[in-house]
Amino acid sequence: MSLHSAAPTAVVAEDEETLRHELMDRLAQLWPELVIVGEAADGVQALRLLQECRPDVLFLDIQMPGATGLDVARQVQGRSHVVFVTAYDQYAVSAFDEGAVDYLLKPLEPARLFTAIQRVKQRMAGPPADLSAVLSQLGAQAGKLPQRQFLRWINASVGQTLKLITVDEVLYFQSDNKYTRVATRQGEALIRKPLKELVDELDPQQFWQIHRSTLVNAAAVAGVSRDFRGRMQVKLKESEDALIVAESYTHLFRQM
Repeated sequence: MSLHSAAPTAVVAEDEETLRHELMDRLAQLWPELVIVGEAADGVQALRLLQECRPDVLFLDIQMPGATGLDVARQVQGRSHVVFVTAYDQYAVSAFDEGAVDYLLKPLEPARLFTAIQRVKQRMAGPPADLSAVLSQLGAQAGKLPQRQFLRWINASVGQTLKLITVDEVLYFQSDNKYTRVATRQGEALIRKPLKELVDELDPQQFWQIHRSTLVNAAAVAGVSRDFRGRMQVKLKESEDALIVAESYTHLFRQM
């Protein structure tokens, strides 16, 4: 534990601001004695805080701009216990099985965070683990993943409430004046991001543009049909909504 404080200390390094604050809030609830001495939005900030604060625990996002979480972890050199944060199951399954370090999958689950906290507390009785084997495996797996990282979460307004929605929950996006409507199984929300930006930020294998004003989650499509005017429309698995397919996008459904 840190010499400068009887309380355990931590740095949280996560480039997604909403998730960073969510993790910090949940740590405050589940580990109230932990003192968060710094937060980083990119790898360079994380490296600086590692040097300045020498935290007992480093919560470290694997994919960050500036310097990746793997780059940062290589500099830890036994100074901190590390909990990796990742959106990729491929990273988590094999690399962390040996238990030298812990991990959290996005989106965060309180029960999983509680388990990680208990394990870190136990490990803090001894020196931080040697990360070299884990980093070697993570580095090899990182090379197999596509370099481009697509949008995984959006901050959407539901009435007066700001809600974090994973893109997997979204059935479709549809332009609505100054806003974009976000349709999920639970209902609708609004975001200010225009549809043309979403087209560039979302995985094109997952979200298909079927109209200049509509993006649909391919996994939510039940089938297609023609309306009385002969226009193609998409039927969804978990919604009564029918989405019109513009003629220039009908080729997407020729196999259906």
